[in-house]
Amino acid sequence: MAVDSVSPAGSPSDGVRLPAAGRRAGAPQVALVGECMLELQGQAFGSMRQTFGGDTLNTAVYLARCGACTGVRASYVTALGDDAFSSGLIERWVAEGVGVQWVQRLRGRLPGLYLIEVDERGERRFSYWRDSAAARSLFDAERTPLEDALGQIDLLYFSGISLAILPPAGRDRLFGVLQRLRERGASVAFDNNYRPRLWPDPGVARDCYARAYALADLAFVTLDDEAALHGRADVDTALALPCAEVVVKRGADSTLLRSREGERFEVAVEPVAAVDTTAAGDSFAGGYLALRLAGAGAHEAAAFGNRLASRVVQHHGALIPREAMADLLQDLRASAASCSTAPAR
Repeated sequence: MAVDSVSPAGSPSDGVRLPAAGRRAGAPQVALVGECMLELQGQAFGSMRQTFGGDTLNTAVYLARCGACTGVRASYVTALGDDAFSSGLIERWVAEGVGVQWVQRLRGRLPGLYLIEVDERGERRFSYWRDSAAARSLFDAERTPLEDALGQIDLLYFSGISLAILPPAGRDRLFGVLQRLRERGASVAFDNNYRPRLWPDPGVARDCYARAYALADLAFVTLDDEAALHGRADVDTALALPCAEVVVKRGADSTLLRSREGERFEVAVEPVAAVDTTAAGDSFAGGYLALRLAGAGAHEAAAFGNRLASRVVQHHGALIPREAMADLLQDLRASAASCSTAPAR
């Protein structure tokens, strides 16, 4: 089924396309593809706290929380095992409001595991155990639940890590999904999260990133990751990527935006004392998409994304307690109400 689309009201130069009113029932549906792992927080041979996380899963949770206020649905796409840990992950995602209808359960497999150690400046060091994780086999089956549901998806979000964990054949399948979604009128969003150790060599990664940018309507770009991948990175090169809409995240510095028409905007970041930068960019993307898909302009969406990311970095771990962002969600409801009542232009 083709998904008809129009640009969000009040923003004629936007890159994110929405379903036309009345032509597709229900709230905009976002599918987020990637891997969620078991997370340990602490120091080696010290006390540790167990939770879960992964870049696109973090975005899914924050999008689900924010989307509950703006009328946007988030569903996760991954593969897990048939073990108790995998069942526990699904239970927790459902409790967060994340859809799990496209999650595969693979017999005899397990989720991956990672350890986060945080230094006195709030910067992170990661250790991973993921080589045989179930998510790597997401496209091993001849047909997947995701591929059978393309007509239900308004936007698909994935990252450089989503690509890195897949074997070459799996990456090709994912690129095929993106192409078919674009042909149906849906949107694609790509986050350039780059982890060198996950790739066989930088050349393979650069080729995959070029394919991802060519298929994406919206790119979330971190300059540090672009520099790690290409050896150098600058704002002008990032803003010139072949995506209709580009968001350049620069940590504590202002966020930069480039619209379809080439207009550039700068959105300030609130200075805060960071204790843990885990999921700063992931939460930004979740907040941004929640407003953007509700019809807000890119500047407003980025301003909220910055507020949410600033709140997240003041807490330990990828997923902060919902109550720690309750005031932001209240503000989001008010913003969503104004978007829904604003006349189309």
